[in-house]
Amino acid sequence: MEANPTHAEVARGNIARAGLSDIVEIRLGRALDTLPQIAAEGRKFDLIFIDADKPSNPDYLAWALKLSHRGTLIIADNVVRNGAVIDAASDDSNVQGIRRFNELLAAETRVSATEIQTVGSKGYDGFAIAVVTGDI
Repeated sequence: MEANPTHAEVARGNIARAGLSDIVEIRLGRALDTLPQIAAEGRKFDLIFIDADKPSNPDYLAWALKLSHRGTLIIADNVVRNGAVIDAASDDSNVQGIRRFNELLAAETRVSATEIQTVGSKGYDGFAIAVVTGDI
């Protein structure tokens, strides 16, 4: 799913060059608008990667669980945000979205999860990785 038409075209080109056009589908539109349609199709996924607008990460986690089965791997990017997520008083909507995502992930009994901090040329951030261990 990609909201930006230019990014979707780049993805389509890369997928075509990789020879995967027959098995990879790009859906243009906001994820929160596209996910209900995917769920209505009865699809379930083995791997879900969340890397979208951070204020909506709690919603994406809810959708990821709906589209999962036991054994699904859910990965969410940018969950450390240079350490800003420890500031409960932050008024940054990105930080608040990730904080709520982390709270929901920690409380979710159907997954086993951890977060890993990464350091690189762009500073430090991290990702969450969760495996669905219970029935969804």
